[in-house]
Amino acid sequence: MTALRDGAKSKTLATWIAVVGGCVGLHRFYLHGLKDKPGWLFVLPTLLGLYGVQRMRHLGGDDHLAWALIPLLGLTLSIAMVSALVLGLTPDEKWQARFHPSGPVRPSGWIVIAGVVTALSLGAGVLMATLAFSAQRYFEYQAESTRAPGA
Repeated sequence: MTALRDGAKSKTLATWIAVVGGCVGLHRFYLHGLKDKPGWLFVLPTLLGLYGVQRMRHLGGDDHLAWALIPLLGLTLSIAMVSALVLGLTPDEKWQARFHPSGPVRPSGWIVIAGVVTALSLGAGVLMATLAFSAQRYFEYQAESTRAPGA
């Protein structure tokens, strides 16, 4: 634990933070601090996507704004899972050189691998669901627009 107190960043912790809170950039803030501009780029699309989910729950499936906003949430979740994969699969030597160059190389354990597997599973599922939702809504919209106005 002394290595974490002197500024070193844990690869295991960074991977799991990306899995759990990566959609709002928490992994970026852990690694680079609150002044990290790419970390702040996660917040707005995630909040807009959550707003889209709320709109669909309250207004139903005919709300076109919700159709546009919900894929933002899927996109940020997918990007967060890719980030978790990149963090978890970074070689230990490269991680140590970047985040704690003065300390010894600490080998990754099975907890990092579990984080990578979780990120891969969640990321693939979210990406497929986002693509399916977007395609379904697109084709429904196309079908609605080709119907005759009096039909």
